[in-house]
Amino acid sequence: MKSYSLAMAFATCLLCNPISVLAATPPVTPTIEQLWDIIQAQQAEIEALKKQQHDTAQKAENADEKAEAAVVAVEEVDAKTAGVASWVDKTTIGGYGELHYNNFEGEDNELDLHRFVLFFGHEFTDSIRFFSEFEIEHSVAGDDEDGEVEVEQAYVEFDLRENLQAKGGVFLMPVGILNETHEPGTFYGVERNNVENIIVPSTWWEGGGAVNGYFDNGISWDFAITSGLEMETEGKNAFRVRSGRQKVSNATANDLAYTGRLKYTGIPGLELAGTASYQSNATQSNNDGLNEGILYETHAIYNKGPFGLRALYARWDFNGSAVSAAGDDDQYGWYIEPSYKPWQKVGLYSRYEKLDGARDQDQFDQWEVGANYWPHEDVVLKVDYRSRNVDRNSSGADDIDAFDLGIGYQF
Repeated sequence: MKSYSLAMAFATCLLCNPISVLAATPPVTPTIEQLWDIIQAQQAEIEALKKQQHDTAQKAENADEKAEAAVVAVEEVDAKTAGVASWVDKTTIGGYGELHYNNFEGEDNELDLHRFVLFFGHEFTDSIRFFSEFEIEHSVAGDDEDGEVEVEQAYVEFDLRENLQAKGGVFLMPVGILNETHEPGTFYGVERNNVENIIVPSTWWEGGGAVNGYFDNGISWDFAITSGLEMETEGKNAFRVRSGRQKVSNATANDLAYTGRLKYTGIPGLELAGTASYQSNATQSNNDGLNEGILYETHAIYNKGPFGLRALYARWDFNGSAVSAAGDDDQYGWYIEPSYKPWQKVGLYSRYEKLDGARDQDQFDQWEVGANYWPHEDVVLKVDYRSRNVDRNSSGADDIDAFDLGIGYQF
């Protein structure tokens, strides 16, 4: 069998390279061993070629795998980048702040970083979104400092229909002019007006749920069920509305509050609104001489060209033997504020306020005049002068004459 294979190999060599085999001089008849060496050499060459082809194919396969891996990596990076971009597109950050200088006649002057506020919002879907407001007041909080750290808003809002929304969480109460919109550039005066501080205890927020809707004719409405006030009945802050804000900090919720508002904005430049807020128990306790209370508030805003006018009236009616005996069952306040912008960046105003609150220092009338200057639409410089006449002068209830300077921003 081996002889037959050798003969076949020799014939193959003869056919492949007859010159090298037949033309050799002198002719030599190869031995079987020589033929076997030739066959082994050719087989080795064939194996080398096969290995070279295999290596080339393997390298090509590895290159394809690396290319596929690179494509997958790029796709993963693109997906992550798209995710980050989507998060950024759906998340908003903003804020505002204001610095006040108050120069009082006959008293110590003050310089105060009154507020530093950050907004955070996120859109989960086209119909579900989140809003929040984080605030530091008076620069430093804790360790008996004057400042406070507060979360004034943190709620989720849902679109129920095109003109109907609902929200749940911590939110600003739908009452007054400033309580929901109080960035420095949106109002006149270094300090906010007193009616929307003492009677409407702005900034006033509660926890609970609310629904609101609007119509194409400019009428909108709000209804909220929330935590209520927990007013004091003794001490220096007895029956003072502002002292009853619980700020949703482990708030006592034995008795809830119910608030409704109706607003009209169907005429350009005009806003008319009215709010009623019912506190089912203004102290969250029984048999303390202060029971339910209800706030009535109405206001008007009108802007026509360079002229503007704001007016607001608010009144609390409380029931209970102790609050009636103290003469604090009716607390009210109102103000009127005309303004004029002779230039786009400059506004002038005057304001008159009348208040009758629970404390002696909360019963006064006040005149105020001043100006706002907007070097940028989101930056404002303010100056004003105010003169306050207290109805009943007592300890802590003195007349005030002061001028104020302020700077504010929003973004």
